[in-house]
Amino acid sequence: MAMCVCWGPVVRVLVLQAAWALGGGQVRYSVPEEAKAGTVVGRLAQDLGLEAGEPEARRLQLAAQGRRASVEVSGASGALVVSSRLDREELCGKSAPCALRLEVLVERPLRVFHVELEVTDINDNAPLFPVSKESFTMAESSLPGSRFPLEGASDADIGANAQLSYTLSPTEHFSLEHQGNDDESASLALVLMKPLDRETVPVHRLVLTASDGGRPPLMGTMELVISVLDANDNAPQFNQSVYKVKVLEGSERGTLLIKLSATDLDEALNSDIIYLFSRRVAAQVKEMFTIDENKGEIRLQGKLDYEEMDSYEITIEARDKGSPPLAGHCKVVVEVVDVNDNAPEVWVTSLSVPVPEDAAVGTVVALLSVSDRDSGANGRVRCAVWPAAPFGLVATFAGSYSLVLREALDRERVPEYEVEVRAEDGGAPPLRASRGVRVPVSDVNDNAPVFAQAVYTVLARENNAAGAELARLWARDPDEAGNGRVSYSVAEGGVGGAAVGAGWRPASSYVSVDAESGRLWALQPLDYEELQVLQFEVRAVDAGEPPLCGNATVQLFVVDENDNAPALLPPAGGGPGPGSAGEAASGPGSGALWAWAAWGAPAGQVVAKIRAVDADSGYNAWLRYELWEPRGKGPFRVGLYSGEVSTARALEEADGPRQRLVIVVRDHGEPSRSATATLSVSLVEGAEAALAAAGSSSSSSSSSSSSGAGLRPGAGAEGGAAAAAATATATTNVWLVVAICAVSSLFLLAVVLYGASRWAPRAAVLSGPGPATLVCASEVGSWSYSQRQSRSLCVADGAGKSDLMVFSPNFPPPPGPAAKETQPEPPALLDTPFNTCMSIDSLMEVPENFFSKNPKIVLYTRRKPVPIAIRDILTASLQLDV
Repeated sequence: MAMCVCWGPVVRVLVLQAAWALGGGQVRYSVPEEAKAGTVVGRLAQDLGLEAGEPEARRLQLAAQGRRASVEVSGASGALVVSSRLDREELCGKSAPCALRLEVLVERPLRVFHVELEVTDINDNAPLFPVSKESFTMAESSLPGSRFPLEGASDADIGANAQLSYTLSPTEHFSLEHQGNDDESASLALVLMKPLDRETVPVHRLVLTASDGGRPPLMGTMELVISVLDANDNAPQFNQSVYKVKVLEGSERGTLLIKLSATDLDEALNSDIIYLFSRRVAAQVKEMFTIDENKGEIRLQGKLDYEEMDSYEITIEARDKGSPPLAGHCKVVVEVVDVNDNAPEVWVTSLSVPVPEDAAVGTVVALLSVSDRDSGANGRVRCAVWPAAPFGLVATFAGSYSLVLREALDRERVPEYEVEVRAEDGGAPPLRASRGVRVPVSDVNDNAPVFAQAVYTVLARENNAAGAELARLWARDPDEAGNGRVSYSVAEGGVGGAAVGAGWRPASSYVSVDAESGRLWALQPLDYEELQVLQFEVRAVDAGEPPLCGNATVQLFVVDENDNAPALLPPAGGGPGPGSAGEAASGPGSGALWAWAAWGAPAGQVVAKIRAVDADSGYNAWLRYELWEPRGKGPFRVGLYSGEVSTARALEEADGPRQRLVIVVRDHGEPSRSATATLSVSLVEGAEAALAAAGSSSSSSSSSSSSGAGLRPGAGAEGGAAAAAATATATTNVWLVVAICAVSSLFLLAVVLYGASRWAPRAAVLSGPGPATLVCASEVGSWSYSQRQSRSLCVADGAGKSDLMVFSPNFPPPPGPAAKETQPEPPALLDTPFNTCMSIDSLMEVPENFFSKNPKIVLYTRRKPVPIAIRDILTASLQLDV
């Protein structure tokens, strides 16, 4: 059993090698044509003696050949399969057998095998005749037995599939003669069996069928049409000798007038009739009419005009194609019927254009002439102009009209008119004609330049470069050419300017406008502290005659830049109250500030107040106060926005007799600017502090008449210390009693003055209503402008700043003409909630019922809105515009 398993494959290989050697090293396969793709032709790898897996390992493949083989080797199984359509007729034609010789390659080692593939024929092609229909003509006198050769069919197949047989449809007059089976040597003929009778059967129609020898057989057919020719013994005849036709004049070319028909009893060429003009017909008639020689149709090829000729006589000849040809004749009379075939004609005899847009009504623009070649009602013409405005027609005499101006023209609205003059005659149906007249309108200088905006709001940052472009103004003048060419200038003569100090400077000293482009330039750098708003007029003048002009108001707002550092103010003249030192006083010489504080003063006690002002506005003028020295947890602190210096804790003797404070005042601009104040605080006993405060108050009162700053010389501090020493070392009781009384009196006076200044209402002046220009910083750093009713509320302490603007609600004027004259009364100051735009250093104390309606004031900075509580508002100078 083991021997069989071992020797079996060896024996099989030896047998295959022997068979291969006997067969000459060639494998033969056979496959029918039209086999489907994927059909296995043969197990090539097995027939070549390759083991399983070897075809893919040794890369069994077909060698490339010039002609597509339509077969391929399957890489996995090594089988020869059909890869594309096999068509034996395409590959080999009529050759038999159809054998394809292939070369098969294997590698490791490289060997070449020859494979022969025979493509066998199937019956896939039907017999095919050269034509599907063949026509014959036979004379009626043809004798029986006459043979008429026929061309047989062909079959692309071979062998039995290409053997053809023929049959003829049943007939008593003809039979079919077929000899041989080969396509090249076979003959096919139609034989006449019985005499033909044209009058009985003029045309014989037969079907010739060819069948091949396949299973099942395929067939092809050809139709045979046999026409019997008769002798030419009959002439063509018309059914009447004279034909009468009426045709309207102006009929279109190609109009069918009449279709003649003649009959001939003969057949074929003997009855084939052509229609011709007789030789006696005039050339004028031949130019006017045309005849179809095959159909006998007479058509119009010229233009009929009743006024030129009202009738035509045409002699027609009908001729057959027999030998010799025979002919018949008739006469056609064409009567021309008069119709309205002439449209009116409109001509422009005179045209006066362009028309000035200020032309007077009734101006003649054009002269027109209207005519119609017809007569009677067909020649009467009515005219109209479209569009109906602004032109009209005026009849002057028969056939003549004038195109006149009926309405005023405006070139800016319609620069050109396409006028159509329409004419209509009185025919039925009426004919119409039109003539277009192009009327351009010439320009006159009737439009003044108009700016795109009546008021231009321009924002310019201060310290801008001289020659910087601020804005671009544009005025439109709808006129053309010079009438629409605009030049710009800044209006002079007190129209615009700015008050600078005590003088007045015209706007032209600040800005200039380009005459052609309307660009607004800065002539010099602008300073917000000098000029906040510049209002002036720009004039646009055209180049017409006379020139027209238009004006626009330009409101130039100078946007503040942080170019001013905070400046320290001298202390106000108010005296301190009990327990406080009041505002800081400036010392002599060095300009340092000093103040007193009593030992044991509680935390939160106000010692002094630093006052500063910034010449800038808005966010750039919002000041904050910082304690620079001493750093850390010192006995004093400074209010961030109030500038009040107060005790951070209770004062102790360990704090020393004097404290030196360095306070930095910064604004909120970018970059920030600052100023530094040095404050010296002397720490004394309570009684000494009261005495010093009283002395400061009296000295401030005595010096206010001259300077108004409430300053106290630095020697006062030294005198106070000397007085304290003298009091401690009093040598006499009298002076001690006097001193005590004096100190007590001064203390009581200081308490009264402090209470009066703290709780007494501030004097205010309320001005009447008047127009005010309001400018404030918005939340994005731009500037808004408003013209409204306002009241000014100013406190007596310090000069007012225009940074705080309180806007009252908008009150629309009542409807009607009186709206411009009637202005709504402004609401009461304390009865209307306001939207407030302010800088923090410009606030003031206002009555409580005002703040009850406005618990929060929103400061719109250049970056974002910052809510500020009422308790944080400084009691600074303020101007309210309501």
